[in-house]
Amino acid sequence: MRSLLRIFFVAISIGSGCLFIADVGVEELGHLEMVGAIVHQLTRKLTDGQIQDSAFAPYFVDHTAGVFPTAASGFPWTAASMQVKGDPIADLTEDLAAEQKARVTYDNILRLSDDPDVNDVIKFLREREIVHFQRFGEAIELLRRKLNQRNVYCMNPAIDL
Repeated sequence: MRSLLRIFFVAISIGSGCLFIADVGVEELGHLEMVGAIVHQLTRKLTDGQIQDSAFAPYFVDHTAGVFPTAASGFPWTAASMQVKGDPIADLTEDLAAEQKARVTYDNILRLSDDPDVNDVIKFLREREIVHFQRFGEAIELLRRKLNQRNVYCMNPAIDL
């Protein structure tokens, strides 16, 4: 969610030269839907005993089997976790890091999961994170080519020479 929103804000601040990164944001929304569907499918038919005997019990008390955006640690998603500076190079670098963090998370899920259906989806999502990383790298390169142009940072008055 954090990555999705930051991507849209970066696309807006960069302008038409890098609008392809907005497509990555749309795809991230699809990833959220896919992960939510996996969680729903894995939890919708849990018995009371399975819930009580698992680490899922505290989550269930608050959300039943509803999909609620939280980290594996249980920390809920909040807009306060977003980092947008308005400097496209800084923001795209943050996006690069987010894609790598997502890839590592998917790697960790694959280490723990023995469900082939879940693993197939996670492998697909992992591959997409690698492609997103490449797209953000391309966007940074496009920006670097424009460094000699006036106001490359769009609305950042500290850089507007």
